[in-house]
Amino acid sequence: MATQLKVGGEVDAFCTRCRLTLAHTILAMVGTKIARVRCNTCNGDHAFRSAPGTTDRPSTSSRSSGGGSSTPRAPRASRASDEEKIIISFEEQLAGKDIANAPRYTPKDTYKVDQVIQHPTFGLGLVTAVRGNKVDITFKSETKTLVHATGGASAEKPSFSPPNAKMTGPADKPMAAPVEEPADVPGDTAEG
Repeated sequence: MATQLKVGGEVDAFCTRCRLTLAHTILAMVGTKIARVRCNTCNGDHAFRSAPGTTDRPSTSSRSSGGGSSTPRAPRASRASDEEKIIISFEEQLAGKDIANAPRYTPKDTYKVDQVIQHPTFGLGLVTAVRGNKVDITFKSETKTLVHATGGASAEKPSFSPPNAKMTGPADKPMAAPVEEPADVPGDTAEG
């Protein structure tokens, strides 16, 4: 996520259509506040809603001393900021996995967490989350949400039946179906 917020930049936000916190492109800003975003997964535009657990209020250290309450508050996020973040590289995540036998991605197959996938466009990926018929797959450059478990027997294609050329007339008036006469069969004659 970019630290400098500007129109066209990227930010994590709660998507109202996907009902998940996902990457969004910033569409509009009012001053320094994000006003409108577009989900990078479903392309839905909506008002910006920050990710749950985050706030758009400035931290206690960046507040001016002239405004607000004068009572000091205990910092709630100090414990989380004191912990060191551990970043695991993509190669380290794939270490010990069977990369040679990674199945080729298809929406019909069902995938599970920690499964290695070979995608035709994005390359090698690791399934990091499974939600219903969607999976989050982390590739070297980014994480994508893709569908899975849509398989089963392939549905029959509908057959096309062109209209009968013998039926003519106005479309708003019902017509009686033409009576077909039986075809003459050789050998069947009424003559005796």
